[in-house]
Amino acid sequence: MQTVTLSPKFQVVIPRVVRESLKLLPGQKLQVVEYDGRIELIPERDITELRGFLKGINTDFVREKDRR
Repeated sequence: MQTVTLSPKFQVVIPRVVRESLKLLPGQKLQVVEYDGRIELIPERDITELRGFLKGINTDFVREKDRR
């Protein structure tokens, strides 16, 4: 686990290892979520990067009659 310091302007620097692992780029937007007393940063991804991420999902289910 790495530690970062909050600057007087409330900024943090994401460590290089994490940036490289997540392939973060300068100017990329991150969603900020407060969850259970902690802060989570979630990178926003281009929609084209999401293509195929649901491959293999089970779509066999009974739909409600009004949802055709």
